[in-house]
Amino acid sequence: MSSCNGNCSSCGSDCADRTAESLLAQPNPKSNVKKVIAVVSGKGGVGKSTVTAMLAVAAARAGKRVGVLDADITGPSAPTAFGVNECQGASEEGLYPALSRGGIQIMSINLLLDNPADPVVWRGPVIAGAVKQFWTDVIWEDVDYLFVDMPPGTGDVPLTVFQSLPVDGIIIVTSPQDLVSMIVSKAVKMANMMHIPVLGFVENYAYLQCPDCGKRIEVFGKSHLDKVAADFGLPVLARLPIDPAIAESYDNGLMETVNTDALSGAIQAILEEN
Repeated sequence: MSSCNGNCSSCGSDCADRTAESLLAQPNPKSNVKKVIAVVSGKGGVGKSTVTAMLAVAAARAGKRVGVLDADITGPSAPTAFGVNECQGASEEGLYPALSRGGIQIMSINLLLDNPADPVVWRGPVIAGAVKQFWTDVIWEDVDYLFVDMPPGTGDVPLTVFQSLPVDGIIIVTSPQDLVSMIVSKAVKMANMMHIPVLGFVENYAYLQCPDCGKRIEVFGKSHLDKVAADFGLPVLARLPIDPAIAESYDNGLMETVNTDALSGAIQAILEEN
């Protein structure tokens, strides 16, 4: 119709070409991001931020230009993992993210606080708005893969990311516990509701390898992930051990030095995503 304003939500007409109004936010005009990969978990404490950092490092080692958007506003840790503490600067055109030693672009609320130890005591909509601004106001320069470190659960921020950013795929991080079936199901079903493909699972804390005899010890019990993955028809892309050396590297800003071979299956799935 000639009077159509493009907003189907306020229109009572039954048009043949009627489509849902897009909620995607426009990136900064100076940004260039080819793929957006969200790293999610149904619950906290499974090492999602560590896996995000390792995926970013692995992708960079594969010759890709990489960015990390830290969407976990109340528990930001990406700057710590990569040893950065300030953005590159700002102009009228936008804010330039921090740059790691290896050239990974990083944006996190901790880079904007006067004291990184100060808590972010904001309500959900304000937090979600800040994450959205990391997409609209930050200048991501020639990024092949932007990894979004999501907060756990299915609340305001995950919903904002899935609706506002052009997410190309999701990696779900989990751990080998009885609760995993229900928690993983929630994460997969949310992704399906938002029509975003789940690339597969990464199981963290899968085992502890004895430094003396090499035996693998299932600290958290036998994994139930294979059955859950089979039920959804999704692959288990990697199983990561409990490794104190990785935790130490994370705490000391040295994630770009860690071995990421265990994530080769996950990186392959990401790079093959069309």
